[in-house]
Amino acid sequence: MKKQTAVRNGNRKALENALYDAVLSLANKRECRAFFEDICTPAEIEAMVDRWQVAQMLDEGIPYRTVSEKTAVSLATVTRVARFLHNGNSGYRTIIDRMKSK
Repeated sequence: MKKQTAVRNGNRKALENALYDAVLSLANKRECRAFFEDICTPAEIEAMVDRWQVAQMLDEGIPYRTVSEKTAVSLATVTRVARFLHNGNSGYRTIIDRMKSK
């Protein structure tokens, strides 16, 4: 078992890239929903939905505490999302900007 873990960890970037390629191959919302429902637990999907909602609300300038109250997401999670929204890898920003331009 330790050898499998070592091989897996040594190949982590390649495995992550394969996952991202799989996501990019999804053709529509139906396929996306099916994939995420297969790969994630309902709680994981709920957490991602919550974070996405928080990011959008923060982008609108809604105060952290108000976001927390309206979404029932902890203030710690709101703060974490805000940190990544403003100083992360631009993942939230890229998608928010694309959604606004539609």
